[in-house]
Amino acid sequence: MSSFSASGPVEPGEILVAGAGIVGLAAAIGLAAAGFETILCGAPERLASGRTVALLGASTQFLASLGVREDIERRGAPLRALRIIDDTGSLWRAPTIEFYASEIGLDCFGWNIENALLVDALAAQAARRSNLRMIASRIIAYEWGARSALARCEDGRTIEARLVVAADGRGSPARTAANIATRVHRLPQTALTTILAHSRSHAEFSSEFHTRTGPFTLVPLPAGNDGAQRSSLVWVMSERQSRRRAALEDVRLAAEIETQAQSIHGAMRIAGGRGVFPLVSQTAIRLTAPRLALVGDAAHVLPPIGAQGLNLGLRDAAWLIETIEATRRAGRDAGAPETLARYEASRRGDVGSRSVVINALNFSLISGFGLSDLARSAGLAALGAIGPLRRFAMREGMSPSWALPRAMRG
Repeated sequence: MSSFSASGPVEPGEILVAGAGIVGLAAAIGLAAAGFETILCGAPERLASGRTVALLGASTQFLASLGVREDIERRGAPLRALRIIDDTGSLWRAPTIEFYASEIGLDCFGWNIENALLVDALAAQAARRSNLRMIASRIIAYEWGARSALARCEDGRTIEARLVVAADGRGSPARTAANIATRVHRLPQTALTTILAHSRSHAEFSSEFHTRTGPFTLVPLPAGNDGAQRSSLVWVMSERQSRRRAALEDVRLAAEIETQAQSIHGAMRIAGGRGVFPLVSQTAIRLTAPRLALVGDAAHVLPPIGAQGLNLGLRDAAWLIETIEATRRAGRDAGAPETLARYEASRRGDVGSRSVVINALNFSLISGFGLSDLARSAGLAALGAIGPLRRFAMREGMSPSWALPRAMRG
């Protein structure tokens, strides 16, 4: 993406958010609510094809502070318990373990909601903010200056801002324009997503089967309009298996899903669109550059294990808002180097530790190494048997107690 010189009128704003997915919308709303003149560029990204988002407790708290609690609770399903089932066929098969939110004094671990419904709720909230302008046009070029950044939109307009917040996805044009490299590991796995209707109640349990090709995860959804029980599915498998299953008719695919799920939810049928996407593990080597901060998938992409990816991105947004607010109180520039350095420091530990744990767990599933199986099995057995360790793992799995911004604290 090349730089440019503005030839026409320039529209000013304090902060420009590039990308209107969940993290971008949340960042823009939060910044506007904090009193910053904010511009959000991009059409709202309503991912269909069976895509849902599992919002863990801190993320739910953050989004509730932005005004969408009622939408989440009305259109989502609570996650009151988590079940992990070892289906690797390993000699050292771990016992099935169950975690209950009530064990750590919570009503639920979080909420699962269809991606498109959450984006709609956030977009409606964004439209109500008087100091938030939404421009449904993507940015095609950037120019980074000492005091501000310029961004040219596809519709021809030019925007000037003190800070650009890149929430523009794993291929992030803003990150590319700032010459921030990424560490990329393309995984030999593909995820299939869909929404299922089933004959038995999910009892508000999220069930994660650990298989030799990756996790097979069923997450509760509210009942459908016909009253049928529903769950969302993320099934990680080999590329070859994904091609075969993507070509199956709904009835055949539902039968394979029911078999893999060991019929825990009874008879199943496909009740929504399908999505198929290859997996990648990716981390930006820096989260900032002059006049730029990366959030969400622009900063990091993780395999879909334990609902960590989006929740990590929402923590990016919440920490960035808190950092910029502190900068303003000190009378400094929102995009100044010291502001960006504080944001980078606040996120490195969380991003790094989550990436290591999730990638290590994924590797342990697909590698088939005996020592990896033994370590994973022993770890899960310890979580099942040792009360303090269980409770610590549940709390830290939801969010890091040592790195939680104010907006995410209950």
